[in-house]
Amino acid sequence: MKPARHPTALRTAQVLRAAGLDAGVVEFEQPTRTSAEAAAAIGCSVGEIAKSIVFRGADSGQAVIVVASGENRVSEAKVARAVGEPLARADAEFVRTATGYAIGGVAPIGHAQPVKLLLDEDLRRFRTVWAAAGTPFSVFPLTPDELCRLTGAGWADVRQ
Repeated sequence: MKPARHPTALRTAQVLRAAGLDAGVVEFEQPTRTSAEAAAAIGCSVGEIAKSIVFRGADSGQAVIVVASGENRVSEAKVARAVGEPLARADAEFVRTATGYAIGGVAPIGHAQPVKLLLDEDLRRFRTVWAAAGTPFSVFPLTPDELCRLTGAGWADVRQ
């Protein structure tokens, strides 16, 4: 683990600082694009990973991001009900255009376009969670309350 140097991770760190959170964005030599990879690199449980799952709103075309506990599978039906529209698949090009990040590194903040965002209520069990910082190699720690404040998103039951 070392301080972030990638321009996208540094941009995420700047967004955090601008929001009043001096979270230490760090990078790893190995990828942290999956919850299991991230947990192994950090030394935490898979549940403490705040993974970003991106869908496309079938009606609005807007990105729908669910920040979920790494141990949970996300129920598309629950998410669709929560955002009030059916969901469609989000391919890699859509994810990068809508969020500004590549799949495997989508941060819960600093998106390129407005998004609909939901937070998995299961993340509230943890004192600290780890979110992607814009690259498949970078993460940052924060509390669930900080995640809620930074994103402005609400807690939802999204677990399958």
